[in-house]
Amino acid sequence: MKTNVNLSLEPEDEDAHFVYESQSVKGNRLLLCTSDMSLIHQEPSKDSKATDNVPKLPLPALKDTLDTYLRCVKHLLNEERYQITQEAVKRFGAPGGVGELLQRKLVERREKMDNWVYDYWLNDMYLNNRLPLPVNSSPAMVFPRQNFTAPIDSLRFAANLISGILEYKSLLDARTLPVDYARGQLAGTPLCMEQYHRIFSAYRLPGRERDVLVGNDGSALPDPEYIIVACKNQFFVLDVAIDSRRLNQRDLLSQLEKIVKMADDENERQPPIGLLTSDGRTEWAEARGELVRESTNRKSLDLMERCLCLVCLDDASKAELTDSARAMLMLHGGGAAVNGGNRWYDKSMQFVVGADGCCGVVCEHSAFEGIVLVQCTEYLLKYFVRLGSPSKPVPNASVSELPAPRRLRWKCTPVVCKFLTSSADRLHRLAKNLDMNVYKFHHYGKEMIKRLKMSPDAFIQVALQLAYYRCHGRAVSTYESASIRRFKDGRVDNIRSATPEALAFVRAMADGNDAKKMESLQAAITAQTKNSTLAIMGLAIDNHLLGLREMAQDLKIDKPEIFRDQVYRISNEFILSTSQVPTTVEMFCCYGPVVPNGYGVCYNPQSDHFVFCVSSFRESQHTCSSQLVKSLERGLLDMRDLCHKYNLHQPKQGSTTVTSAEMSADLSKNQEALTCAVVKSLSQTKLQAGGKA
Repeated sequence: MKTNVNLSLEPEDEDAHFVYESQSVKGNRLLLCTSDMSLIHQEPSKDSKATDNVPKLPLPALKDTLDTYLRCVKHLLNEERYQITQEAVKRFGAPGGVGELLQRKLVERREKMDNWVYDYWLNDMYLNNRLPLPVNSSPAMVFPRQNFTAPIDSLRFAANLISGILEYKSLLDARTLPVDYARGQLAGTPLCMEQYHRIFSAYRLPGRERDVLVGNDGSALPDPEYIIVACKNQFFVLDVAIDSRRLNQRDLLSQLEKIVKMADDENERQPPIGLLTSDGRTEWAEARGELVRESTNRKSLDLMERCLCLVCLDDASKAELTDSARAMLMLHGGGAAVNGGNRWYDKSMQFVVGADGCCGVVCEHSAFEGIVLVQCTEYLLKYFVRLGSPSKPVPNASVSELPAPRRLRWKCTPVVCKFLTSSADRLHRLAKNLDMNVYKFHHYGKEMIKRLKMSPDAFIQVALQLAYYRCHGRAVSTYESASIRRFKDGRVDNIRSATPEALAFVRAMADGNDAKKMESLQAAITAQTKNSTLAIMGLAIDNHLLGLREMAQDLKIDKPEIFRDQVYRISNEFILSTSQVPTTVEMFCCYGPVVPNGYGVCYNPQSDHFVFCVSSFRESQHTCSSQLVKSLERGLLDMRDLCHKYNLHQPKQGSTTVTSAEMSADLSKNQEALTCAVVKSLSQTKLQAGGKA
């Protein structure tokens, strides 16, 4: 089983203030300001190529990456095992050795390509992964529960949602979507906007060995003007523009009512083909190969694969809709017996509207990162606020003249029917296996941490290390995704949060010496902040090691010893897969673990509270989401009490408080030189250095 696939979403600098400025297609301006809720600043784009000149991703020095790699694993190993790994790393990085050869080839690759790691990263993180997309790969945003008192209410909500989607797409098409700018580190740097333009065009095509991420770039075919509506496991084509006129809310509501009636017609009922997309990628590729033998299926697949997005009208689940239950329903639909077949997981965006008020978005993650999903969904929820109530009917728009939506039809051979049965069974087991706990910590929020002159994100990451250690008595490889959108086609790299300093802190918390505890906590926060700074500047180690490994394969060189070493494999089995996904409106993000014996931890820091979505698998004897949540609560309270005991939020005169800038000042000479080179290059919008071996 592939285990180094991380599905978490990316934080950036949590020390930033967030200002969202959007301009609707009608020219109405909405200004919504909140404090420290997200990590970017948006300004209306005056130029469709506003971020074309973002610099290339730097290539770290080989020695820096190898030295950092050893520091990352040393405290997780016994001395004998570490010595073996150290020798392998030393041989790899020796003068004139294979490491220097691969580094030179990466330098050449960087000169020729917009982003030297993008293809390697995309394949390794997503497209090579054979696991099913639900739970294992596709994250979800969970909206506040809606209070639908009648069936028409959910359809009206869906109609308004579609209207908002079309408005957002208009901004994308006109290239007037506000440009994102970095805050905190390298404030004011424009961020690459490429991911936004894949929201409604990307599609993940299953392959027997590797999937393919495809999308309509507008050059071959015009953009589609329809969405697919899923209802009772049936799929319908809903044209959103007819005779060059975009449908308004009244039109859309009328069409959705027609779809519901069509879906209730038992005589026209089609097999639940959507279940196939929930299966393992190889199994789905094989089933799709069987489907395309029939021309009817080919036409339906073509329409499905080219649509703007899906809107899934779910039946009521009959479950108690707690936060945890709604999160699970978003991730897997409740299995084949509930709404699990009312999905098409290959499509990048699926908007779910449940008759019971359970609503949200499921996204296919290979096309874009979490911040893009957040920005889109926040726009839609704020669109509801602007809308106030359903729009009045547009004069001279006769809904009776609208052509009826079209049902997608399927022909199933006995082989396809067998695939459907297997897919339904595997989805049922996957849904039963997921253990999700959504926990709201109300004792304090990130404002208190900032008064302590500490990074809220680093504070939470150290708390997660403490929680896991108290549950399991050891430290494990931890992934925290960091955005590298400051660079052309930048996606994410890894902040390795299981630092030696964090391990020293969690051990100190058991010895009763408060002075040592406080000193260790400050050191752990400092180390985490340093790692975060390097990662967002493109100087983390995971992408670089991946590039070296894949370059060896491209050159048909035997896999170097460093990558055959057991420690490399273990270091990439991320027992803790974590991500900060802040929001400015009431919603939260969730996802599943990335290894069978691991946890997925998505957290949403707010001013006075935190939202944690902790996932694990019930079949694992080594994990329990509720136990980790209890340990996390206790750890956050213990850390608060420790800090308050030392009164760090009110430093005594003459004392010093470590700030983020000061924390970064004691980087190693090599790291510092490399960082300075990147800053200088960024200011010139052209990278000149950073890739020499």
